[in-house]
Order: sequence, then C-alpha cells, then structure tokens
Amino acid sequence: MATAVTMRCLPRAVPRFLPSPASAGSPKFHLAASRSQANVTRRLLQRTSRRQYSSSSDPSPPKSNTRTILGAVTAAALVAGGALFYYSPSTFGLDSPSPAALLKQGSGGQSAGVFKPTAADYQKVYDAVAQLLWDHDEYEDGSYGPVVLRLAWHASGTYDAATGTGGSNGATMRFAPEAGHGANAGLQVARDFLEPVKKQFPWISYGDLWTLAGVTAVQEMQGPTIPWRPGRQDRDISYCTPDGRLPDATQGQNHIRAIFGRMGFNDQEMVALSGAHALGMHFPCPDWLLMHQC
Repeated sequence: MATAVTMRCLPRAVPRFLPSPASAGSPKFHLAASRSQANVTRRLLQRTSRRQYSSSSDPSPPKSNTRTILGAVTAAALVAGGALFYYSPSTFGLDSPSPAALLKQGSGGQSAGVFKPTAADYQKVYDAVAQLLWDHDEYEDGSYGPVVLRLAWHASGTYDAATGTGGSNGATMRFAPEAGHGANAGLQVARDFLEPVKKQFPWISYGDLWTLAGVTAVQEMQGPTIPWRPGRQDRDISYCTPDGRLPDATQGQNHIRAIFGRMGFNDQEMVALSGAHALGMHFPCPDWLLMHQC
C-alpha cells in the first residue's frame, strides 16, 4: 500500500499538483499556506488539519461526514461519464500511446495538435479557479464553491453506463436543450463564473474545466484531496442528453435507485451523493423563468 500524509493550514491555500502515490496516473492537487479572511464561510476554513490518503485497497477512514460527502460528490462528478475518457498515464510520465494520439483524445485536441498541456498547465487552471473562489465572496453564503461543485456533478450525473452516453465527456450543458433541464436550473451562474478561466486557458475543454473546478471547490472548502485526470472532449449539441437523467427531489426511493443505478452506483453511494445537498444554500426565486439568474 502506498501512503502519503500532508499537512495544511487554511484559509487560503496555495495548491500543488502532485502525482498520487497510490496511482501515478491520477495526479492530485492539494493545499499548503494560508491567508486571513473575514466572512463566515472562510472562518470555517481557519483551522489546521492532517490529511492522509492511500490506495483504494486500504482506504483511510473519513475524518468527518462533510468531507465524506464532498469526496463522494466530487468522485462521482469525475467518474460519471469521465472514466473512459481520461488521459493516458503517459501524460504524467508513464507508458503510453504516442503524443499525437494523446492530443486527439484529450483537452489538447482542442488546439489542433499545436499545444499539449502538461501537469503544470492544469495547475495554472486550478490556481485561476481557486483565485476566483477567494476573490468573489458575494454569492449566497459567501462562496461560489457549492454551486461550482453542483455544476461538476450535474454535468457528470447524466452518464448512462449501459449506452456510454452523457456525463462530463462532452459538456453538453453548454447548449440550450440541456441547460434548460429543470434539474440544471441555477447553474448558469456557475458556468458564467468559470468563463473567464476558459478565456484565459482556451486550450482546456469545458468538460475538463468544470470537473477540475469541482475539485478546486472541494479542496478550497477543506474537503479531501481529490485525484483528477484530464482528457474530456467537448461535443456538439447533437450529444445533449434527454431530460430526466438527474434525480428529481419530488420522486421516491425507486426513482433515486433507478437514476443512480443507471450510473452504476450502489445504495451507500446514492445516500452519500444525496447528502451533498447539505452543502451550500437553497433559496426560492420569485419567478421560475428567473431561476437561471438565481
């Protein structure tokens, strides 16, 4: 078993991009350093924590329910629809196909073979998202983190394991059919929030940006260290998923089992993912038509 231990002091952490000792093909971003903040959300981060991670064959017990929920949601957001589209381990120095093949299957494919992103390039994207989260505390209870995590999850939660359709590979919530699904109401604000990062780093796909932003949100909110791999490709409007693939809060347990079972999750994972609604806030809008602006 490969094991590593990190120490971090929060608030404001400067992330470092390191390969996971448990899986060299799954680089991890984690945090170190600090700076003071005044609002309530950031005060929740003003503590020192000791974090440990190890191989999946001998997982460390979760330190708290909140961290378990954060980890479960982000893992789901990164796995659902994304696992089959990760970069080859060679992206991070291991055995792999040719560089040309990597450019075609990952975010670098967006650059028509001109630019091949490295771990350092993805770290810059992480840093940019983290800076936005810390600089803009005007949303809801003082953080865009929860809604950014919700975007990562909803972009991924449409995955269908049987057909291989939907999920974070494609980022089809960019288009009106899927953006307009009831379950995605309110997520325009998260997509707009991340748009400056996309403009700063045009080579990254939206699928990679949204999921990496979800990782950033979790870790900046003192959640667990999340392994993440790039390689999702953006697709056109024809790949939009049908409405109804995300959970409907008005339905019962059979509906929840059907939705999460479609993605390959068991009951324990379903409960952990559903519990993530405790993160952030829910508030009504005066008019359903204005929900995307809320």
